[in-house]
Amino acid sequence: MELAKYISEILIRGKEFQKQNTQMFKRIKHKKGLEKYLPDAHEEAFAQVNCLDCGNCCKSISPRFKTPDLKRISKFLGMKESQFIETYLRLDNDGDYVVHRSPCPFLQDNNECEIYEVRPGDCANYPYTDSGHFFKYPNTTLQNTAVCPAVNVVMEKLRNLDL
Repeated sequence: MELAKYISEILIRGKEFQKQNTQMFKRIKHKKGLEKYLPDAHEEAFAQVNCLDCGNCCKSISPRFKTPDLKRISKFLGMKESQFIETYLRLDNDGDYVVHRSPCPFLQDNNECEIYEVRPGDCANYPYTDSGHFFKYPNTTLQNTAVCPAVNVVMEKLRNLDL
């Protein structure tokens, strides 16, 4: 199957299961120890989905650039922090630095990241399918089903468990 079509189908399945995903999060809200299911689900998801084949996250959402990110990335680019901020970032409604526009200015045509070695922490941890953030922030996880096919694969695996 063509790769773009495969990724699209996973995202469509995520939309179809939005109600079940929301219900699942309500049902498991107070259950402890669910993080133990994430490593296997995460591994399975990323065995099926290659980020370089997709790049939806970099095309549609921005990470937060925290102070350590600003220092590390501006140094990597050989820029002053103030110049880096002025060139690439803006403050969002929450007071966080995010990229001026989408897609991310560091996303290359082949979906590789120009600053991958020093990318922001949000990028390094996205889509949080292998951490407690997955359950701690269900609204973010549900929003990510519209962006990341790997999140949908993890959600499918979890829906099939008796939680």
